[in-house]
Amino acid sequence: MTIAQVLGPGEWLGAEIRDSDAWRVSLDEGHRQEVMAAVRAAPGEITRESFPLPTLGPVLRGAREELVDGRGFVLIQGVPTEGMSERQCEIAALGLACHVGGIVPQGPDQAPLMHVRDTGADPAQARTRSYEHSGRLGYHSDPTDIVALLCVRPAKAGGLSAIVSSVAVHNELVRTRPDLAELLYQPWWHDRRTGDGPDSFFTKPICVPHTGGRLSVSYGPDYLRSAQRGAHVPAFTHAQEEAMDLLDRLTNDPRFALTMDLRAGDMQFLNNHVVLHSRTAYEDHPEPERRRHLLRLWLTIDAPRLEST
Repeated sequence: MTIAQVLGPGEWLGAEIRDSDAWRVSLDEGHRQEVMAAVRAAPGEITRESFPLPTLGPVLRGAREELVDGRGFVLIQGVPTEGMSERQCEIAALGLACHVGGIVPQGPDQAPLMHVRDTGADPAQARTRSYEHSGRLGYHSDPTDIVALLCVRPAKAGGLSAIVSSVAVHNELVRTRPDLAELLYQPWWHDRRTGDGPDSFFTKPICVPHTGGRLSVSYGPDYLRSAQRGAHVPAFTHAQEEAMDLLDRLTNDPRFALTMDLRAGDMQFLNNHVVLHSRTAYEDHPEPERRRHLLRLWLTIDAPRLEST
């Protein structure tokens, strides 16, 4: 196949937009009151209909358009988490997310959201998930259309969120190393980290083209490297090692990366097809009630739109 650059708003450079407010949505007092009223009145099952947002709903639908057809990321600021209980924060996160996409269950318990906090897990262990420790994360994408993070409390220090346009990184490879770009369209071994048996390992390309000249990039160096533990998984070729080294250099290049210091009440939405995300290592407060705490949600876009993302 012929590998070509992908054009469109999904290609952006952090150095060019970091001082812009175009990707930020600040909630006004009316929006905040709507969220709090919806949280207080929410029934057991949270849906778009059971979590009404008369004026904020259209804003979130606009954010959805930006996620699907624009830059691929939005930062909502001012979610009224202060003074909320943990359960109320969960309801707020679920309610806001329902106005953007459909909730995708996560983890072995198929929970509607995950609590992202340091549990003391060892990041070197193959079964450790990225949300269970405080170490640095390599740039990666999650296995759904959209990932959302609501910050309940930031860390004492560190824990910065960083994102890059995977479209921009892809296009840089096409321009400078077309041989390595072509390699990304071939199958790679990935690790689900569900155990040591063969079911934990599977193959898929890093880059998948879609109709309309669109691109989906699924990358996670930690999970690619841990797949090497599989008895039947072949060792990386020299070309694969070179491709991963170049991807890691580009994603960590200040030209490409955009860093966000998520504060309490910030809710970040990312399109996993066109955005890779990372996190710096962090130091927590000693008091449990002050430690870093984020809520993660996975979302799907309606089937007719998914085909074109």
